[in-house]
Formats: sequence, C-alpha cells, structure tokens
Amino acid sequence: MLKRSALLLSMVWVLVLTACGGSGNTASSNINKVTDSGIEAETELVISATNYKFDQEEYHLKKGVPVKIIFENESGNHGILVPELNLQLSSKESSAVIVPEEAGTFEMSCSIMCGSGHSGMIAKVIVE
Repeated sequence: MLKRSALLLSMVWVLVLTACGGSGNTASSNINKVTDSGIEAETELVISATNYKFDQEEYHLKKGVPVKIIFENESGNHGILVPELNLQLSSKESSAVIVPEEAGTFEMSCSIMCGSGHSGMIAKVIVE
C-alpha cells in the first residue's frame, strides 16, 4: 500500500511540474520570437535568477530593436515567462532573439515552481 501511495504521489508531482513548465505560445503574441530564422540581434540582455529573485526589478527593451535574451539560472531551478510577449526561457531553452513590437510594461515571472518564494519571483519588462 505504501509503495502504491508513493508511486501515485510521484506521478502527480511529475504532472504538476510538467504543467508549470509548459510552453506559453499564443497566437496573438506581441513579438516575433526568432531562434533560427536569421534575424541578428542588435543588442543582448542577460537575465539571471537565484532563489526567489531575478537580478533586477526592471529590464528595458527598445521597441522594434532585435534583442537576444539570455537566461542564466544561477541557483535553484527557475525559468522566465512573459505571456504578453510570448517569451518563455529555462535551462532547456536559455536564449532567444526577439523583436518587441509593442511598447508597454509587462510582468515577468518564474515559470518553474521553485519553492516557497515562487509566487513573489516577479520583475518588469519595459518596452520603450
């Protein structure tokens, strides 16, 4: 009975982790995410994550300027998600070239359940 409970709990945990790390692709994205299309980035932005925080509270991008975003996971297991910009990075896919097409302030959150501080792990991406 104990083995069955442990197996069931393990399966549920895998499903929860899979759901939290799912792709954030939507048809109505505000940027074009480009990985192998040949668009060359004019600038680079590195976003680092440690346990329960990003290295900055705000990140600034310029509208219409291609930027290579590089995600560095320095401690713990984290990812980034900006739904309005159709941007999701993790240790599996740690960089992308994007072209922000709409100005605004967008919330970036951790896309992988990382523990008790997960819900407070947010920052802003400001497209000017």
